[in-house]
Amino acid sequence: MSPKLSYKIFTSAASLPQEWDTIAVKNIFLSKSYMQVLESSSPANMECHFVALYKNSILCGIGVVQYINLSRINTFGEEIKKKFSLKDYIFKKFSSHTLILGNNKLTGQNAYLLANTITENEALALFRKTLKKLKKEYLKKCVHINLVSVKDFNQTEFPDFKTAGFKNYYRFCTQPNMIFHIHPEWKDIEDYLTALNTKYRTQYNRARKKAEGVEKRKLTEEDILKHEERIHELYLTVASNAPFNTFFLPKGHFHTLKQQLKENFRFYGYFLNDQLVGFSTLVKNNHDMDTYFLGYDESVQKEKMLYLNMLYDMVAYAVKKDFKHVIFARSAMEIKSSVGARPEEVFGIIKHSNALVNTFMSRLFPYFDPKIEWKQRNPFK
Repeated sequence: MSPKLSYKIFTSAASLPQEWDTIAVKNIFLSKSYMQVLESSSPANMECHFVALYKNSILCGIGVVQYINLSRINTFGEEIKKKFSLKDYIFKKFSSHTLILGNNKLTGQNAYLLANTITENEALALFRKTLKKLKKEYLKKCVHINLVSVKDFNQTEFPDFKTAGFKNYYRFCTQPNMIFHIHPEWKDIEDYLTALNTKYRTQYNRARKKAEGVEKRKLTEEDILKHEERIHELYLTVASNAPFNTFFLPKGHFHTLKQQLKENFRFYGYFLNDQLVGFSTLVKNNHDMDTYFLGYDESVQKEKMLYLNMLYDMVAYAVKKDFKHVIFARSAMEIKSSVGARPEEVFGIIKHSNALVNTFMSRLFPYFDPKIEWKQRNPFK
C-alpha cells in the first residue's frame, strides 16, 4: 500500500505543528522562532508561507516559500538615480511577481529540512504542488506569478529536480557563498594570526591600528530599540549601495530578531566618540556561525577600515567559541577572501510563466544577474 503524502501551508508561526522544531533543530533559520521573525518583520514587498509535509499524517518535512513583489523596489542599485532604466523596466515588466522555495534574505540551503522518513524526491514533489497551489491563490488576488524559483544548493546538495517533476527550469549560479573554515587546532585569535602569511598579518595589524578610538559594544534588546533609527540609517547606507536589491529590511527587524532568537542572535555596535557609526550581526546556527546584516557610516568605514575590522571580529569570536564555519554569505567576496573565506558555488532553478520568455532564460538570466569581477585572496601560509 502506497504511503499517503500531503502538505499544509501556514502563514502564522503560532499555528505551526507542535513538533515543527524537532525537524528544525538542524537549522535555526527554519525554526519556529525565525518563522515568527519572517511573519512579523519581513520586508514590505515580501510575504512568507510555511510548509509542513506529512507522510501517513506524520510530520516529515518543513519548508518556507516567499512571495516577492519586485515592482515595489529599486532593483538595480547602480541605476537607482536614473530617471529611466531600460534594464529595470524590462525586469519589472516580466519578473515583478516571484515565488521562491527558500529564503531570499539568506545564502545557502535554508529552503527545507526533511526527516529520514521521506525521500527528497517525495518531498520535492510535494513542494512543487505547494508552489502550484500558491500560484493559484495569488491569481485569485489578481497577482500573476511571473517567476518560480528554488534556491540555494551547493554542488553536493543539488537535488534531482527533473525526477521530482520540475520540468523546463533553468539551473543558475550567482555569486558564491563565502565560507570561512576554522581549523580545529585554533583556540584563539593568536593561532589564526600565526597561520597568516606576512602580508596579511600586516593587513590585520594595520586595520587594528586604524580602528583606534572605535569601541565595540554588545547591544541588548533594549539597546537595539534605543538606537533603532540610527541602526536603520546605517543599514540603508550599505543596502542601498548594493548592485542588486530585492528587498529592504523594515526598521524594527533587528529588535524583533533579538526578541525571538535571544542569545543565538548577537548584535554588536561600533561607537566613535560615543556615537553609533556601525554595527554587525551574527546568528549562532549549531556548529556554524552565520553573519547576518550590517551597516556603517561611509566616512568612518573608510577612515577606520571598519568593515575589515568587523570581519576580523567575527573570525575572532567564531574561533574563541569553537564554531566550525563562519558563513559570510554573498557580496564583498574579495575582502572576505582576504581574511580567509573561500567561495562555494551555490545553485538554484528558475522558471518563467511565459513559455516564450522561459525558452530564452539561459540568455536573459546572465543579462540581469550583475557580474562582479573579483580576485581570490589566499592569506594563509
